[in-house]
Amino acid sequence: MPVCSPTADSRFKCLPVRYRLDLMSESISRKEVVHVANLARLSLSSEEELLYTEQLGAILDHARDIMALKTEELPPTAHPLELKNVFRPDVVTPSVDREEVLSQAPASEDGKFLVPRILGEAP
Repeated sequence: MPVCSPTADSRFKCLPVRYRLDLMSESISRKEVVHVANLARLSLSSEEELLYTEQLGAILDHARDIMALKTEELPPTAHPLELKNVFRPDVVTPSVDREEVLSQAPASEDGKFLVPRILGEAP
């Protein structure tokens, strides 16, 4: 949804949502924090209002810093770092004997652990 603001000639200039931060004031006000809290049906103490005003202001400042970066010439990426496969080869190695492990279980049946049913599920 675009964000629209009036221009000098009384027309509206609409910008994509990603530019919404450019239209906001330098910092968020305590009144705006209280308004957002009311929309979220949260009741805040005066100490919380001050704390969240400061924290949200820092978040918005950081978002403005990110929006100011020149990224038009950078290719889109799914991850900031090059990914490589870190899996080891799947090699069969000796393990603990199944019967030994099942002998220590509270209950077993047909070579498997027997556990109680959950949520009324049928076996």
